Amino acid sequence: MKSFDVVVIGGGPGGYIAAIRAAQLGLAAACIDEAKAADGKPALGGTCTNVGCIPSKALLQSSENFEQAGHHFADHGVKVKGLELDLKVMLGRKDKVVKASNDGIAYLFRKNKVTFFHGRGSFGSSGSEILVTGNEKEVISAKNVVIATGSNPRALPGADFDEKMILSNAGALAIPEVPKRLGVIGAGVIGLEMGSVWRRLGSEVTILEALPAFLGAADEQIAKEASKIFLKQGLKMEFGVVIAKVVISKNAVSVQYKNSAGEAKTLECDRLIVSIGRVANTTGLNAEGIGLKLERGLIAVDENCRTNVPNVWAVGDVVRGPMLAHKAEEEGVAVAERIAGQKPHVNFNTIPWVIYTSPEIAWVGKTEQQLKTEGVEYQVGTFPFSANARARALGDTTGLVKFISNKTTDEILGVHIIGPMASELIAEAVVAMEFRGSAEDIGMICHAHPSLSEAMKDAALAVDKRALNI
Repeated sequence: MKSFDVVVIGGGPGGYIAAIRAAQLGLAAACIDEAKAADGKPALGGTCTNVGCIPSKALLQSSENFEQAGHHFADHGVKVKGLELDLKVMLGRKDKVVKASNDGIAYLFRKNKVTFFHGRGSFGSSGSEILVTGNEKEVISAKNVVIATGSNPRALPGADFDEKMILSNAGALAIPEVPKRLGVIGAGVIGLEMGSVWRRLGSEVTILEALPAFLGAADEQIAKEASKIFLKQGLKMEFGVVIAKVVISKNAVSVQYKNSAGEAKTLECDRLIVSIGRVANTTGLNAEGIGLKLERGLIAVDENCRTNVPNVWAVGDVVRGPMLAHKAEEEGVAVAERIAGQKPHVNFNTIPWVIYTSPEIAWVGKTEQQLKTEGVEYQVGTFPFSANARARALGDTTGLVKFISNKTTDEILGVHIIGPMASELIAEAVVAMEFRGSAEDIGMICHAHPSLSEAMKDAALAVDKRALNI
């Protein structure tokens, strides 16, 4: 029987990173993952790499290029005639991006001497005995086990995914032709990103959301700005809806629902994307066999990602906290280091959130509504991209940067951005908050001119009413 210091079940962001970090620390590490590519070969990277973060960003970029060529290049003096969409090539490029990431992880395993098992991992008679079920069955032993099995899309009751008419995130990335009418249930990250992709490519997109307000997790000012922009772009959105029934016919999907006023309505569409959240994937682990504790479908862990079973850990979507790839990675690194005797820390308050629409939306820390609820006195500074020279040169002046700091100490409590390259700009805020920086600290730092990052400096200065460019 092969024996390892660390065996990771799951090859997504939390899993493969945990295995690599353990190997870097001199531990004998193995990773088990059952995902297969179309050719039957391993498809490392989990949901993120295969049917989530990576392919969606590839399609978002491709569809944005198409939209720019069709509607905005002329503003730059670039005339495009006979613009055509080759969706097959676009989807093929997305697949190449995914494969490159798959291959990259396999290379990292070889480089760091991580043993890989292609198959399903489950517990045997104890937390140290792992069964690998693939082309062949194998039993291995582990001093420590890290569960990183991720999550699955939540289905709408009575409307199971068939990935042809009713689509999860996986099906939404592989529609073979642009649907004339696309319905989306759920105005979260996946719904907005996939809705944006297909709207740019020509679909009439209608998003139905059960919650009464748009992007309730985001800062209210940013959410209102985003709603205004997306409606102007052509996304149709309804909030406070209650889905009654979904009916599939040969060539269409009919969604019967009640709107916020209680009126019965019907949405007819050619394809329906359901993005109403995700559920932790614990199927087939034999959790009950070793007495592994679950809470509300999630694996119960303490603040250090330890489960109730000795030397069994869990990270990522399968445990509490936001279902974000980078959160899983941070937990994976931390667990590997704890196993090696170190004492790392993951600060959940400095985990950034990003929605890769156009404009992008990104934030870290507290929202105004959260601080009001908590009774914290704060001050706010904002700066619009319309006053930023680089944004004007790019021709992308939509949105703003917002800093929130403690009214007494000026410590940054939250930063919220909607606008060009928000996903990159938010990193400066994360660094500042990790070091408990103040808004004045950012305002005093020299930022290159002209750059989008100057909007960060001006918003920070605006907290003290010192913005220089507005």
